[in-house]
Amino acid sequence: MICIKADIPKELNAIDDELKAIYHSKDTVCFFTFKYREQRNEFLERTRGMTKVERETIYQEYQS
Repeated sequence: MICIKADIPKELNAIDDELKAIYHSKDTVCFFTFKYREQRNEFLERTRGMTKVERETIYQEYQS
């Protein structure tokens, strides 16, 4: 296991883990949050293997 110490905002910690998708690259960690577990699971499936920019584009669909 690798852990990186960071100050995570309380608001992000308060969100149920099943409503968050977490991705990382060599210099960034992204937390995508959703209203429903089903949305999160669908997002994970749809964005498998995508780049950060591609994921961000798909994520916009869930924000409406």
